[in-house]
Amino acid sequence: METAKVLNLLLMQNDVRKVTIKGVMPTSNGCALFLGPEEKTFIIYVDAHIGNTISMIINNVSRERPITHDLIGNIFVGCGIELERVVINDVRDRTFYARVILHMKNELGEKFCEIDARPSDAIALALHAEKSIFVTEKVLDAEEDMTELLERILKEQE
Repeated sequence: METAKVLNLLLMQNDVRKVTIKGVMPTSNGCALFLGPEEKTFIIYVDAHIGNTISMIINNVSRERPITHDLIGNIFVGCGIELERVVINDVRDRTFYARVILHMKNELGEKFCEIDARPSDAIALALHAEKSIFVTEKVLDAEEDMTELLERILKEQE
Protein backbone atom coordinates (compact mmCIF):
# COMPACT_ATOMS: atom_id res chain seq x y z
CA MET A 1 0.00 0.00 0.00
CA GLU A 2 1.44 3.40 -0.88
CA THR A 3 2.62 5.66 1.94
CA ALA A 4 -0.06 8.36 1.55
CA LYS A 5 -2.87 5.79 1.81
CA VAL A 6 -1.32 4.22 4.91
CA LEU A 7 -0.97 7.63 6.59
CA ASN A 8 -4.56 8.59 5.79
CA LEU A 9 -5.78 5.25 7.12
CA LEU A 10 -3.85 5.75 10.37
CA LEU A 11 -5.23 9.28 10.74
CA MET A 12 -8.83 8.16 10.16
CA GLN A 13 -8.49 5.28 12.63
CA ASN A 14 -7.38 7.67 15.35
CA ASP A 15 -10.02 10.39 14.67
CA VAL A 16 -7.43 13.13 15.21
CA ARG A 17 -7.02 16.90 14.85
CA LYS A 18 -3.83 18.80 14.11
CA VAL A 19 -2.66 21.08 16.94
CA THR A 20 0.00 23.72 17.40
CA ILE A 21 1.94 24.89 20.42
CA LYS A 22 0.38 28.22 21.36
CA GLY A 23 2.58 28.98 24.34
CA VAL A 24 5.09 27.64 26.86
CA MET A 25 4.75 29.28 30.25
CA PRO A 26 6.78 28.65 33.42
CA THR A 27 4.80 27.55 36.48
CA SER A 28 5.84 27.01 40.10
CA ASN A 29 6.25 23.27 39.41
CA GLY A 30 7.54 23.27 35.81
CA CYS A 31 5.95 24.53 32.61
CA ALA A 32 2.51 24.71 31.05
CA LEU A 33 2.27 23.83 27.36
CA PHE A 34 -0.72 25.54 25.77
CA LEU A 35 -1.74 23.69 22.64
CA GLY A 36 -4.72 22.94 20.48
CA PRO A 37 -6.43 23.55 17.17
CA GLU A 38 -7.35 27.11 16.25
CA GLU A 39 -10.67 27.15 18.13
CA LYS A 40 -9.61 25.53 21.42
CA THR A 41 -6.62 25.53 23.77
CA PHE A 42 -5.76 22.96 26.42
CA ILE A 43 -2.83 22.64 28.80
CA ILE A 44 -0.32 19.87 29.42
CA TYR A 45 1.89 20.43 32.46
CA VAL A 46 5.49 19.27 32.04
CA ASP A 47 8.67 19.46 34.08
CA ALA A 48 10.81 22.57 33.69
CA HIS A 49 13.60 20.82 31.78
CA ILE A 50 11.42 19.53 28.95
CA GLY A 51 9.47 22.79 28.90
CA ASN A 52 12.76 24.63 28.40
CA THR A 53 13.76 22.18 25.67
CA ILE A 54 10.47 22.71 23.81
CA SER A 55 10.82 26.47 24.16
CA MET A 56 14.40 26.32 22.79
CA ILE A 57 13.24 24.30 19.77
CA ILE A 58 10.30 26.64 19.07
CA ASN A 59 12.55 29.70 19.34
CA ASN A 60 15.36 28.16 17.25
CA VAL A 61 17.89 28.60 20.05
CA SER A 62 21.23 27.25 18.88
CA ARG A 63 22.90 24.67 21.06
CA GLU A 64 26.63 23.96 21.19
CA ARG A 65 26.05 20.26 21.77
CA PRO A 66 23.07 18.05 20.88
CA ILE A 67 20.48 17.66 23.61
CA THR A 68 18.60 14.37 24.03
CA HIS A 69 15.94 15.13 21.43
CA ASP A 70 18.58 16.27 18.94
CA LEU A 71 20.40 12.98 19.53
CA ILE A 72 17.26 10.90 18.97
CA GLY A 73 16.49 12.86 15.79
CA ASN A 74 20.06 12.30 14.57
CA ILE A 75 19.75 8.56 15.28
CA PHE A 76 16.52 8.46 13.24
CA VAL A 77 18.26 10.16 10.31
CA GLY A 78 21.30 7.87 10.59
CA CYS A 79 19.11 4.76 10.58
CA GLY A 80 16.83 5.92 7.78
CA ILE A 81 13.83 6.36 10.08
CA GLU A 82 11.42 9.23 9.55
CA LEU A 83 9.21 10.56 12.29
CA GLU A 84 5.84 10.90 10.55
CA ARG A 85 3.89 12.58 13.37
CA VAL A 86 2.93 12.32 17.02
CA VAL A 87 -0.55 11.77 18.41
CA ILE A 88 -1.66 12.70 21.93
CA ASN A 89 -4.09 9.83 22.17
CA ASP A 90 -5.38 9.62 25.74
CA VAL A 91 -5.76 11.43 29.06
CA ARG A 92 -6.53 9.75 32.39
CA ASP A 93 -6.52 11.55 35.74
CA ARG A 94 -4.70 14.55 34.16
CA THR A 95 -1.98 12.25 32.79
CA PHE A 96 -1.62 12.50 29.02
CA TYR A 97 -0.42 9.71 26.73
CA ALA A 98 1.08 9.92 23.26
CA ARG A 99 2.24 7.80 20.36
CA VAL A 100 5.17 8.52 18.06
CA ILE A 101 4.56 7.26 14.52
CA LEU A 102 7.78 6.25 12.75
CA HIS A 103 8.29 5.19 9.13
CA MET A 104 11.21 3.26 7.75
CA LYS A 105 11.76 2.28 4.13
CA ASN A 106 14.80 0.38 2.91
CA GLU A 107 15.83 -2.54 0.69
CA LEU A 108 13.92 -4.93 2.97
CA GLY A 109 10.62 -3.08 2.62
CA GLU A 110 8.52 -0.48 4.33
CA LYS A 111 7.41 -0.43 7.95
CA PHE A 112 5.36 1.85 10.19
CA CYS A 113 5.86 1.68 13.93
CA GLU A 114 3.93 3.26 16.82
CA ILE A 115 5.90 3.91 20.00
CA ASP A 116 4.42 4.88 23.37
CA ALA A 117 5.88 8.17 24.65
CA ARG A 118 5.36 10.97 27.12
CA PRO A 119 3.57 13.76 25.23
CA SER A 120 6.31 16.22 26.17
CA ASP A 121 9.01 14.03 24.60
CA ALA A 122 6.83 13.31 21.56
CA ILE A 123 6.16 17.03 21.09
CA ALA A 124 9.87 17.87 21.36
CA LEU A 125 10.72 15.21 18.76
CA ALA A 126 7.98 16.42 16.40
CA LEU A 127 9.09 20.05 16.71
CA HIS A 128 12.73 19.06 16.16
CA ALA A 129 11.77 17.10 13.03
CA GLU A 130 9.30 19.80 11.92
CA LYS A 131 6.46 17.26 11.88
CA SER A 132 2.81 17.54 12.80
CA ILE A 133 1.34 17.08 16.25
CA PHE A 134 -2.16 15.63 16.51
CA VAL A 135 -4.63 15.05 19.33
CA THR A 136 -7.55 12.62 19.37
CA GLU A 137 -11.06 14.01 19.53
CA LYS A 138 -11.46 12.03 22.77
CA VAL A 139 -8.68 14.03 24.45
CA LEU A 140 -9.83 17.33 22.96
CA ASP A 141 -13.40 16.74 24.16
CA ALA A 142 -12.21 15.80 27.66
CA GLU A 143 -10.19 18.97 28.19
CA GLU A 144 -11.47 22.37 29.25
CA ASP A 145 -10.94 25.24 26.82
CA MET A 146 -8.16 27.47 28.18
CA THR A 147 -8.09 29.99 25.32
CA GLU A 148 -9.22 32.88 27.56
CA LEU A 149 -6.56 32.06 30.17
CA LEU A 150 -3.81 32.04 27.52
CA GLU A 151 -5.05 35.33 26.06
CA ARG A 152 -5.12 36.91 29.55
CA ILE A 153 -1.56 35.72 30.30
CA LEU A 154 -0.26 36.97 26.95
CA LYS A 155 -1.97 40.34 27.47
CA GLU A 156 -0.39 40.69 30.94
CA GLN A 157 3.06 39.96 29.46
CA GLU A 158 2.80 42.85 26.96
